[in-house]
Amino acid sequence: MNKCHLNTELSSLEGTRSEFNRSKAVIKLGIDVHQDFYVVVEQMEGTNPKPAQRFQKQVFLHWAAKLSKSGSKVHAVYEACGFGFGLQRQLTALGIRCHVVCPQKLDERNKRVKTDGLDAKALCLKLDRFVQGNREALALVRVPTEAEEQKRAIHRQREQLVKARKGLEAQGRSLLVNHGMEPASNWWKGRTFAQLQVPEWMKELLQNSQPILLALEEKIRALTAQLQAAAISKQPRGLGLLSSVVIDREIGSWTRFKNRRQVGSYTGLCPGEYSSGNTRVQSCVTKHGNPRLRAALVETAWRLVRFQPNYKPVLKWRKILAKGALATGAARKKAIVAVARQLAVDLWRIRTGRVATETLGLIN
Repeated sequence: MNKCHLNTELSSLEGTRSEFNRSKAVIKLGIDVHQDFYVVVEQMEGTNPKPAQRFQKQVFLHWAAKLSKSGSKVHAVYEACGFGFGLQRQLTALGIRCHVVCPQKLDERNKRVKTDGLDAKALCLKLDRFVQGNREALALVRVPTEAEEQKRAIHRQREQLVKARKGLEAQGRSLLVNHGMEPASNWWKGRTFAQLQVPEWMKELLQNSQPILLALEEKIRALTAQLQAAAISKQPRGLGLLSSVVIDREIGSWTRFKNRRQVGSYTGLCPGEYSSGNTRVQSCVTKHGNPRLRAALVETAWRLVRFQPNYKPVLKWRKILAKGALATGAARKKAIVAVARQLAVDLWRIRTGRVATETLGLIN
């Protein structure tokens, strides 16, 4: 009886010690996110990761809340994806330090085996190295505020509407060309549509798209006016109110960049490189970063070539970018990318108060 009593006490002591250790442990969660469920791998301290678990969304949040309330310091990580940053905000509200990272190849050993569990495990192991102090283990993504996301949604919706309008307009022109008609520009607008000399059956088909195109045009104009009204009123000539507000909202906060290299890297307009030994090879731009920002910068750079002839990067590349210059298309692309990259850096310097526009050769 005494021996049995002793075993019971030891078992109780071990259970208490286990609970105490768990309450003080650092727990890492690697999460593979899906629309209807999450696949999660948990690691406690420096132990081996546990087998992957599959949770429904609400069940996972309830389980994560229990981990956080147990006194453990919980870290989590998942890849940026089309499901946004809602999960990060939910976990942060539970007291969990949640990181969002760039999508990446997680098969480091090149096994050519990919499962949700292996992806979650790879993220968990990277997070473990990050928590231990290796800040290069994770390529972190800045999580925008909800207000920043709401502002971005306006110009992104405008972009989608413009794309839809172009698609419907192209379908109408294609119908005309396929039947030997001249493709009228803006065929769907009132006066042009009324003057179309086409068979009745073709006009009926075009009439199906015309009201949609007119409605899209109205919405696009309204959103454009809304965005231009929100832009900074005093802009360098050629920058444009619409381009300015798109660039600023895609960046979110210019102050998050510590130096010009970070700005250039975020735009994805920096050249790629493959160097070894005494050989150095620079390739095309990395396109690593925000594609909408990249497009807006290149579009703005072309306007600056026309409206800002004294802008330093424009002066540097004038022989290639000037109208009528004897340069190949590839050379012009390289030059305009260089101007766009420098423009991003200069906008960062202007927005953070490091320099005045006049110093850069920009006129208002």
